[in-house]
Amino acid sequence: MAATAKIELTVDGRTVEISNPDKVLFPVSGITKADLARYYAAVGPTMVLHVRDRPATVVRHPNGLEGDSFFQKHTPDHYPEWIPRVELTKKGGVIRHSVVDHPATLVYFAQQNVITTHVGLARRPDLDHPDLYVVDLDPSTDEIEPLQRVAFGVKESLERAGLVAFVQLTGSKGIHIVAPIEPTASWSDSQRFGRALSTLLIDRFPDDLTTEFSKAERGDRIYLDLGRNNYPATFAAPYSVRAIEGAPVVTPIDWSELEDPTIDARRYTITTVLDRLHANGDAWASLAESARPLPG
Repeated sequence: MAATAKIELTVDGRTVEISNPDKVLFPVSGITKADLARYYAAVGPTMVLHVRDRPATVVRHPNGLEGDSFFQKHTPDHYPEWIPRVELTKKGGVIRHSVVDHPATLVYFAQQNVITTHVGLARRPDLDHPDLYVVDLDPSTDEIEPLQRVAFGVKESLERAGLVAFVQLTGSKGIHIVAPIEPTASWSDSQRFGRALSTLLIDRFPDDLTTEFSKAERGDRIYLDLGRNNYPATFAAPYSVRAIEGAPVVTPIDWSELEDPTIDARRYTITTVLDRLHANGDAWASLAESARPLPG
């Protein structure tokens, strides 16, 4: 059978052409470029609610998982004009990031062989004041009980600080705990809060947690990564696909689900997460309205 030269996907009035749609990006599971594009077309209306106005950094896989990949921050000139750009300053210049304000942008990313999208913690036009605080728990082992115990400890600590905590499976190894904050604190304020939170959590979970960057020095402990709360750091966007065989998806969940002893960071995939979303709705639907001031 001859390969399909191209297909067109129309999302909310915008049509995106997908060339070489039969290209296999995930060789074991056989997931193709067209499968990826159709997934993002379907999940896009929900995903955009969480990524809108945020600078995006994408990971491109021109030849799927079997080839090389690279991070792309700067928006190429050939991207369509309807994809907004936002400039972030860097040493010696600026980076012009794409902004995902329309589901069709995610489909266009798939056309560019983008599997995973990462987004910043502040929204345009005010990129100097974050509106999220992210705690990344990266385990060193597959043991789930310590990760669950620490995660609920993080939740309790954030709530004692007056924040509302949400959780998502990363689709890779660990979990993200995310607290929406009012965009009034600076990045320096966010880092100061992180230092205090880190001290509290390490004191509470000395055998489970570490801030040791070197994997060789972590042992079996969970890496407490608060470095995402920094300009212009990013985190894996909710409902983004990860570049891991089987196409697991970054999935917001309810806290009650994290109590499941069989929970796994890769539980939901490109073929199952939409059923979950249709049945249960978006676990982060109330995130934006739950913003609280970041404590001093």
